[in-house]
Amino acid sequence: MAWVFYKSIESDDWLTQAGSKVIFIKPSPAPTDSTAILTPGAHSPFSFIDLFAGIGGFHLGMVANGGVCRFSNEWNKYAAITYKAWTGCLDSLDGGNFFGGDIRLLVEDGVIPTVDVLCAGFPCQPFSLAGVSKKNSLKRPHGFLDAEQGNLFDAICEIAAATKPRVLFLENVKNLKSHDKGQTWRVITEKLDHLGYELKHEVIDAAGWVPQHRERVFMVAFRRGVIEPSEIASFHFPDYPRKRPKLGSILEKDPDKKYMLSDNLWAYLQAYAEKHRKLGNGFGFGLVGPEDISRTMSARYHKDGSEILIDQPDWKNPRRLTPNEAAKLMGFNSKFAKLMGHGTEFPIVVSDTQAYRQFGNSVSPIVVEAVGAEIARVLQMRLDRLSAKRDRKHQARATVPKQKQQ
Repeated sequence: MAWVFYKSIESDDWLTQAGSKVIFIKPSPAPTDSTAILTPGAHSPFSFIDLFAGIGGFHLGMVANGGVCRFSNEWNKYAAITYKAWTGCLDSLDGGNFFGGDIRLLVEDGVIPTVDVLCAGFPCQPFSLAGVSKKNSLKRPHGFLDAEQGNLFDAICEIAAATKPRVLFLENVKNLKSHDKGQTWRVITEKLDHLGYELKHEVIDAAGWVPQHRERVFMVAFRRGVIEPSEIASFHFPDYPRKRPKLGSILEKDPDKKYMLSDNLWAYLQAYAEKHRKLGNGFGFGLVGPEDISRTMSARYHKDGSEILIDQPDWKNPRRLTPNEAAKLMGFNSKFAKLMGHGTEFPIVVSDTQAYRQFGNSVSPIVVEAVGAEIARVLQMRLDRLSAKRDRKHQARATVPKQKQQ
């Protein structure tokens, strides 16, 4: 469906039309000076936008650090349902700042506001090992040559060039660094450098915070000339917690038996694993218990659950994770649920199939929170520096003797 953008005759509001549906988008006013976004203080809030937002992993992690979301975007309609339900963000049709269309259509239109931090977990399928393998088998392009998703990094760069956020906070699969023999990573780093950003990056395994091995590359880029070199140098990625959680911490005591594998599926998975074991391949199911840390949950988990099967006591066959367990495995825990006013658990507002897909595609909010805390600290350092500079100017003016009246 084509989206058409035009300006309202009666105001500066932007309108989008898809069929008969019209969405009003109110662009946030740009700051009038270099200190307008943040207000100096011991715990100053910061603003962020949430691009390719998924179900809110970045949103929750940044809000936990005092962030205020001023614009968010997710074009998958099912993920958008979850995002809005979990974060409380309203659709632009209802006067909010959530946009559900293709972000590339808004890049040059002045709709996306200037903020402190641009967050984006841009689509990973063009760069993931599984995604590349599948596209190769189908003889389809991958990486930046993927016409649908591969050029979304360019959209991030265009938005950054137009709005000049102080920090870029990005996330993708570990394979991003080695994709296309390192050429993809080279292009990314060169583009960020050309835009005037100094990049810090690290591969972080979420297993430090959740009972799941989930390696992702996190990229934090600071705008030169806005963040001082000493402030950039002070940034460091979080240390891993000393005590790592086990799977038992997120398992339900009395799960519904509908999540138990059927006899046929369990027999198939065992035969499939045995076949590949004999071939020397690593394919097969992952059977885990309360004391274990699971494999990486993928978006295909809804198909058979094979990468993470729970050895349930007294059950004939293993079972899948329930959607609520999958949420906690990703770090969408009671802390974040309470933060967003949901009690002890986030509600599952889509089908189990869609929920599993969403969790498999998501970033862990706990890891975002840990990295985001360092970003917030650096932004506060900048504020303190500017505040001290203003104080010195005021003091200097106060000490200058007034000229005697003639």
